[in-house]
Amino acid sequence: MSIYEDLEPVEFDEIETYDLFERPSKVSLEDFAKPLREGASVRDLLESLPKILAGGHLPELASRIVEAKRAGRPLIWGLGGHVIKTGLAPVLIDLAKRGFVTAVAVNGSVLVHDSEIAMAGSTSEDVDATLGKGGFGAARQTGELLNSAARRANSETIGLGEAVGVELSGMDPEFREYSLLCACHEKRIPVTAHLTIGADIGHFHPGTDGAALGEATHRDFRLVCSLVKRMNGGGVYLNFGSAVVLPEIFLKAVTVTRNLGHPLEGITTANFDFIQHYRPLTNVVRRPTANGAGKGFAITGHHELSLPLLAAAVIDLENRV
Repeated sequence: MSIYEDLEPVEFDEIETYDLFERPSKVSLEDFAKPLREGASVRDLLESLPKILAGGHLPELASRIVEAKRAGRPLIWGLGGHVIKTGLAPVLIDLAKRGFVTAVAVNGSVLVHDSEIAMAGSTSEDVDATLGKGGFGAARQTGELLNSAARRANSETIGLGEAVGVELSGMDPEFREYSLLCACHEKRIPVTAHLTIGADIGHFHPGTDGAALGEATHRDFRLVCSLVKRMNGGGVYLNFGSAVVLPEIFLKAVTVTRNLGHPLEGITTANFDFIQHYRPLTNVVRRPTANGAGKGFAITGHHELSLPLLAAAVIDLENRV
């Protein structure tokens, strides 16, 4: 006997049902994945993906990227340092050579890791092993390069991203072929660098000039606003691996563009990360494309898998026509 005297279980005898075969459904067999045969091509792989969720979003995004290139609209890549640390610079460099990179916006860690790869062929120190003795981030060559670039940026009235490219390329580093910054400098592709002062290792080295860093990165913010303004009518912004800085930069560039009276419609945005954080999802995917201004995509997964797959989809699609 239940102690809940006034509570009786609901009876389901009179529940109304419907015919399964007459119900509209969101998933059908035509959307299913297809097994790959031996010797399958990249195209076969892409066509084998299920047309469900990201399996459908990736080809659509690739199509929008190809369309933007054909229409002469900007393809802006926002990158966090993890993208460089996972060895993806060669993929981005190849895309740049193919015309799929109009500009690159980076946070400070990209400057660190890309320049270290160019100079030493390696990066990403063991923080746990060096932090205890205060050695973390104290690599001399890295600090000297980044701070010299900040001073150059101010003396030549250029942005910090461009200045690092000039400094690094001028060194003719041994591993420059693996450097995205060097590749962009050689192809005159704009790179804008967006710092959080104190967040990067170069900010506590001898010779650090906070005013120079601030002025140079502010100039880059103004430059990225100019790039975003050109996105109207089909431009694409891709955020890879920046959870806070670049989503905030992009959102402010969007509002600057619209505040100054420039239209910003028909745009495509996408966030790629292994966790969908609040800021990129809100400030990249949703807000800039709201009210019919465009379409945003959120694709979850590791950069070392998702970026090469996107690149393969873009290249394959361009080669089809």
